[in-house]
Amino acid sequence: MQNGDGETTPYSLFETREGRQRGGYRAFAATVMAGIAVIWGYRAAEIPAAGDPRRWPWIGIFISEILFSLYWILTQSLRWRLTYNFPFKDQLSLRYSDDQLPNVDIFVCTADPIIEPPVLVISTVLSAMAYDYPPEKLAIYLSDDGGSEFTFYALIEASNFSKHWLPFCRKFKVEPRSPEAYFSLDSALHNCSQEWIHMKKLFDEMKERINSVVEMGRVPKEIRDQNKGFSEWDNGVTKQNHQSIVKIIFDGKNHDNVDIDGCVLPKLVYMAREKRPQQPHHFKAGAMNALIRVSSEITNAPFILNLDCDMYSNNQDTIKELLCFFLDGKRSQDIAFVQFPQDFDNITKNKLYGLPDQVINEIELTGIGSYGTALYCGTGCFHRREALCGKKYSEDFNGSVHLDAQTNKEDPKTINELEEACKLLVDCNFENGSQWGKEMGLVYGCPVEDIVTGLTIQCRGWRSVYYNPKKRAFLGVAPISLDVYLVQFKRWSEGMFQIFLSKYCPFIYGHGKIKFGAQMGYCVYLLWAPLSLPVLYYATVPAICLLRGIPLFPEVTSLWAIPFAYVFVTKTCCSIVETITCGSTLKAWWNLQRMLLFRSTTAFFFSFIDTIIKQLGLSQTKFAVTAKVAAEDVSKRYEQEIIEFGSSDIMSTMIATLAMLNLFGLLLGIKNVAALDLESFYKGMNKFILQTLVCGLIVMANLPTYEALFVRKDKGRLPA
Repeated sequence: MQNGDGETTPYSLFETREGRQRGGYRAFAATVMAGIAVIWGYRAAEIPAAGDPRRWPWIGIFISEILFSLYWILTQSLRWRLTYNFPFKDQLSLRYSDDQLPNVDIFVCTADPIIEPPVLVISTVLSAMAYDYPPEKLAIYLSDDGGSEFTFYALIEASNFSKHWLPFCRKFKVEPRSPEAYFSLDSALHNCSQEWIHMKKLFDEMKERINSVVEMGRVPKEIRDQNKGFSEWDNGVTKQNHQSIVKIIFDGKNHDNVDIDGCVLPKLVYMAREKRPQQPHHFKAGAMNALIRVSSEITNAPFILNLDCDMYSNNQDTIKELLCFFLDGKRSQDIAFVQFPQDFDNITKNKLYGLPDQVINEIELTGIGSYGTALYCGTGCFHRREALCGKKYSEDFNGSVHLDAQTNKEDPKTINELEEACKLLVDCNFENGSQWGKEMGLVYGCPVEDIVTGLTIQCRGWRSVYYNPKKRAFLGVAPISLDVYLVQFKRWSEGMFQIFLSKYCPFIYGHGKIKFGAQMGYCVYLLWAPLSLPVLYYATVPAICLLRGIPLFPEVTSLWAIPFAYVFVTKTCCSIVETITCGSTLKAWWNLQRMLLFRSTTAFFFSFIDTIIKQLGLSQTKFAVTAKVAAEDVSKRYEQEIIEFGSSDIMSTMIATLAMLNLFGLLLGIKNVAALDLESFYKGMNKFILQTLVCGLIVMANLPTYEALFVRKDKGRLPA
């Protein structure tokens, strides 16, 4: 099956293949680096003398280009070597029977029933329950950080619906297995059989009941009387102030926990950890750690799949594919987790907001995964419980799961006793004086707990794998308005820059523990925030200098212009080729460039400022939950690929200001040059053409901004 070195054999459960044509790319990168070196030489040699009005703008743009170049060098670590992983699911079935497969716990996290509607949450839960996997070996845990009775009620409704939905999925091999996503497909894709019509009717009726209760603002007494679990909400429970709540809805033992075909249903557990106003709760990291403890008491499966509440399963075979990476003997024993890319089901043809960034998914995350250090991205990740709980890897570690002896955790406790025992594990004081949030579970103190947790696991000797299947394993909900998009990137970039400035900086914490290329790869994302400074400089100073007639670039007829043109053209062409080969359109590439400009000059810049303020002890970390629903008119404009500005907040104001600055710089700069005589005009254009090109590109990227300012009349416009 495998040789003594753990290499691939004809009976291996997965294979790792090297990417092709990387030698050609490395040669290309070397020529770009040579061009960058020439530009540095030109900038250093031509620094204007003291008193020259060009001196300080010139020095500033020189520093900006150095920062751009250093960042580009970091990105090469993600492209230098690419390896791709391929599991062999059929081999798994040949090697292990269903009875021998390990138990799997699935965590779904939600935080707010308004921003994350209960119907969306339970569709994800139902998709997880419906995997093509022995149901007695599955357990689904829902963490409700909002402590909402509406979410609990929706889960009760979903548990009843699952008795019909799971047999329907098995019979018709339904995909996707989220009922919301499945019934949203074009009806022409369905045969509209009586079973289909009946199932859709059941789902619509369930949605109507849930939405009616949410709109009513309370769960009616007749419903509360049917399930004693609602008694937890009798004493004024609020989102930020409530006791521990753990309710086992399906335990796998009760004879009523079967579907209409008589098949056992997966275990289903609701959990809301205790929250008190004066007690830190550590956001999603705290919720995940609470889930780890509760699940260890109830099922203690060796493997854990964690999902965001909007990230539903899109492939019924995902768990079996994932297990191929963990059950292949010596080749698997040091693998801590397998990460999937984040994909979305509400993406427009040309990816209006640049999500998902296919170059990141197809190339960059593959590149960092090639070092054995795939990033943990917080959702769509399959963990080995031991690694997640803080165990260090060593050469004598036996990572095999004793499959023949594998059974569900048998506990003599009754359901009530189990629930009470679990409540103690998730109260506010349980973690006091413990290693939770430090050496155990997800790491606390950072808005992007997933990235830093993945890094600490890798620094304990474990390896991680990035797996990007052709059939998307999970699909979520992407932002459909610019303000939500920018707020999301602000939170990410702020959290990642905090990691860089902390003891977890990869160059320090990872020194001697992970490869240097992996350390560089991490910093590509950790340095998003400071990258805003050179971008903001390039988006402002050339336009201002153009207005004042100050040239910052070599004359276009000068030989010094060649390296500028070469670096710009080749990097742009390379970016376009990467985007198109990853399956996106040319317009999608242009949309992404616009979003890179927008988020660099707003979200990244403000996250840089906020992080510095926090480092000075003047503010505290805050967590923003991204909205998963939007008004109908917003959705309609999104489908038409019209950017939703719709507010006059500071980020939109920044975008509009930079757009107008570059427009005035371009038009007045050209006007000033055009006012000269013919000979002076040619000299002026020769001197300013590269600078004009910079402003012109920013103006072109901002065409939707001008339209939103001066043309559009809808609610998504920018208030002038």
